[in-house]
Amino acid sequence: MAMISRKKQPMPQQAPDVRATNFDEVPLGYTLQMAVHEATRCLQCQDPQCEKGCPVSVPVRDFIGLLAQGRIEESVRTMKAVNRLPAICGRVCPQEEQCEARCVLNRSGRQPVAIGRLERFIADWERQHGWVASDAPERRPERVAVIGAGPAGLTCAGDLAALGYHVTVFEALHAPGGVLMYGIPEFRLPKEIVEADVARLEAMGVEFRYNVVVGRTITVDALLDEMGYDAVFIGTGAGLPKFMGIPGENLAGVYSANEFLTRINLMRAYRFPEYDTPIKVGKRVAVIGAGNTAMDAVRTALRVGAERAMIVYRRTEAEMTARAEEYEHALEEGVEFYWLTNPVRMLGNQEGWVKGLECVRMELGEPDESGRRRPVPVPGSEFVLPCDTVILALGTTPNPILINSTPSLQTNRWGCVVADPDTGATSRPGVFAGGDVVTGAATVILAMGAGQKAAKAIHRYLEERRQAAAAD
Repeated sequence: MAMISRKKQPMPQQAPDVRATNFDEVPLGYTLQMAVHEATRCLQCQDPQCEKGCPVSVPVRDFIGLLAQGRIEESVRTMKAVNRLPAICGRVCPQEEQCEARCVLNRSGRQPVAIGRLERFIADWERQHGWVASDAPERRPERVAVIGAGPAGLTCAGDLAALGYHVTVFEALHAPGGVLMYGIPEFRLPKEIVEADVARLEAMGVEFRYNVVVGRTITVDALLDEMGYDAVFIGTGAGLPKFMGIPGENLAGVYSANEFLTRINLMRAYRFPEYDTPIKVGKRVAVIGAGNTAMDAVRTALRVGAERAMIVYRRTEAEMTARAEEYEHALEEGVEFYWLTNPVRMLGNQEGWVKGLECVRMELGEPDESGRRRPVPVPGSEFVLPCDTVILALGTTPNPILINSTPSLQTNRWGCVVADPDTGATSRPGVFAGGDVVTGAATVILAMGAGQKAAKAIHRYLEERRQAAAAD
């Protein structure tokens, strides 16, 4: 171990003062030389703990070992046999909490192998050098409907197509990707990468139908009973924003993060008037919340003209849920942080536009049900934070349209579909679900893991049904 570098190979990236003015991707990616150098830091453990930290069970040791030897096509093939969206995972997964957290190099005071950066490298290499072919599966007669073209739906669709099933993905929006397209900004996840992965699924035979709102245009029951689908996977995510319920939330200039980011990302408001989606962003923008979505929103606000971009959060830095990398990038770009600060009222001017947040200072008390210390107001600490745009990034819940149109689906008190955590099976036979529609807002990789498990369960379900029919 004496020859192993203590630190990861640094990732080249745009300078903060440059990137805060554009929407180009911040990290620039490894060169081949950098990637091979980093791959050689891997100890090739007999029992790779890193793989146990991955929700989709990426063969970390094997793909990195092949990369270290310069066998890149084999590395790609090894990865893609398990993970169909590595270019996305390499960019947005919280590796520091999952695979890299379990790397044995951590035990000797070294930084873990940069697994996410290497995953990104081999995926980008494949996209630049041409797709690495895989064996064509034997076609099966069964048809599966996947509802939602987000990370859970795309993973489920890809895995089922690789098994030979006829898969149709129904998407409510006019483009695929779900949160990958409407939620995550271009500077974190370029849309061409999502589009390339969707094109790869289409080449595998997956059919995409857009502008179809299941629950309005068609129903889950119709897919099974009238349209001839043998199974359905629900991966509609959690797109219904939460609000604080405080006075002034209906003022002009107040956005949910969903609306703000959808306008910027999916509808390309940052390229107005080339794209016909105007959006008004003030000079002083306050984003309420401290998760990844809040970081996306505040960093986006800087890029569309905000002179001051501020995070307002009722807890401290230690309790925030955003990835460390996103927080560091925000700090470098000049984002201001108001910790232990809770808005209690939004103030407006005579024209009905927001002009400030009335806030109260907080202190941390005993832990609440989340395990984090509960914030408690400090009496007499009220103050006004001037701002002319407010963005609420407080989490999301599933949209009830599909759920309300499928009475046989069991839901919990938060409006999420109840599904078996190991299979995705729901209370409706033949219907499976996974991702944020089951768990509430979570990470891309957890949604992908749910899609992967559901694909395996759907395959077993259809195999058993076929065997039962043959026995009759």
